[in-house]
Amino acid sequence: MQDDRLARTRMLLGEEAIKKLQSSRVAVFGLGGVGGSAAEALARGGIGALDLIDHDTVSLTNLNRQAMATMRTLGMQKTDAAEERILSVAPDCRVIKHPVFYLPETADQFDFAAYDYVVDAIDTVKGKLALIEAARAAGTPIICAMGAGNKLDPTAFRVADIYETSVCPLARVMRQECRKRGIERLKAVYSVEPPREPIARQDSGGPVRKDVPGSVSFVPGVMGMILAGEVIKDMIGIR
Repeated sequence: MQDDRLARTRMLLGEEAIKKLQSSRVAVFGLGGVGGSAAEALARGGIGALDLIDHDTVSLTNLNRQAMATMRTLGMQKTDAAEERILSVAPDCRVIKHPVFYLPETADQFDFAAYDYVVDAIDTVKGKLALIEAARAAGTPIICAMGAGNKLDPTAFRVADIYETSVCPLARVMRQECRKRGIERLKAVYSVEPPREPIARQDSGGPVRKDVPGSVSFVPGVMGMILAGEVIKDMIGIR
C-alpha cells in the first residue's frame, strides 16, 4: 500500500481509477451546505481539478452546516474559503475559482466541454435549467441536487432520474420544466421526507425572507457527499 493520502481509497478503487480521478476536472456550482460538502468530498476522493462557482460570502448563519464556514472565514468569498479548505486536505488539487453567479451575462466564462462532470448545487429553478442545458449541449454529465432545506432526516435521500422522483416540491417543478424542454433524463438526488414548516423565520438581522429554508448540521452535508459519491462512481464506472 502506497503511503499517501489516497492509500485507503486506492485499496477499494484500484490504481487505474485513482489515475482517472486525478486527471479529471469537475465543476461545482453552488457552495452552500450541499455544494461545499460535495466539493470537499470530491477533493478528498481524488479529483484532480475543481471549478468552484459561487458569488456569496460566508455569513454567520452558515456556521451551523457548512464545513468552510468558521469564525475566521466570516466575510470571505465562499470560493476563497472553499479553496482554503480543499487545499488543506488535498494540496495537489487544482482549484479554479469563479466568484460569480451563473447567469446569461456570465455564461461565457464557462466551457462545459472542459469538464468531466458538473454538480448542480444551486437553489433556483432558472439557474438549474440553464446549467442542465449547457451541460447537455456540451455532452457533459450533470447531477442535480433537489431540495435539502426544511429537512431533518439524512437517511431519506435517494438517487434517481428526475422523472422517478417524488415528494420533493423542487423536484416536481423540475420534472415539469425538464419535460417542457425535451430533457429526457436527468440524474438527481432528492429526499422522500416531506419538507417541514419552519417554526420561526427570524435571525439576528431581523425577519428572514419567506423563501429562506431552515437547515441543520446533519442533512445538507449528507446530500453533498451523495452527490460526490455518484460523480466518482460514474466517472470510474462502478455501481
